[in-house]
Amino acid sequence: MDSLTGSPVVLHRGREPYQISFDAMRAYTGARTADSADQLWIVEHPPVYTLGLAADPAHVLDAHGIPVVQTDRGGEVTFHGPGQAVVYLLMDLRRKRQDARMYAREFVWNIEQAVIETLTAYNLGGERKPGAPGIYIADGAWKGAKIAALGLKIRANGCTYHGVSLNVAMDLAPFGWINPCGYAGLATVDMKTLGVNVPLAEVQHALACQLIDRLKG
Repeated sequence: MDSLTGSPVVLHRGREPYQISFDAMRAYTGARTADSADQLWIVEHPPVYTLGLAADPAHVLDAHGIPVVQTDRGGEVTFHGPGQAVVYLLMDLRRKRQDARMYAREFVWNIEQAVIETLTAYNLGGERKPGAPGIYIADGAWKGAKIAALGLKIRANGCTYHGVSLNVAMDLAPFGWINPCGYAGLATVDMKTLGVNVPLAEVQHALACQLIDRLKG
């Protein structure tokens, strides 16, 4: 569908090295015009640590040979790996949606809400934490554990890239080798650990649908 009048275009990029996705996001955003389609990229990465612009490299305690990539998104250090639903949002926030333009704070809120609604569909409770971007488990034995991370780049012209990652069925050990998002000892969890054993593709689709519903024109 033409995103100038409706929903963002969804691209499935499969499993792809992080650097390839990063370079492609920057290239697409740099070449955008007022007529360029908004896009959601669904991707899965081999193991990689990524650092936000303000990240302290000391928060990578021991990379265990996993590549560490400096990025231009906001936020601190995070881990991407197989079994994680990653959606990159290449959007023009100055484009009108429902007779109004979307502002950065509203954009972030809608992304977080899409994650919360996706978790709700699997009977998992997610919540925000003030001053700590991402989504955390709201109750039970894993209350307070982080299950989704959010990091964005919003250029001066209102165009965005980077996005959101939701832990579905991962090897969680690499999260223990960093201070996730700069917080020492922050517990990180995935849906499988919480008893939801579903295919990654199913969650990718569910999250993309929630995002489209909240970001469409």
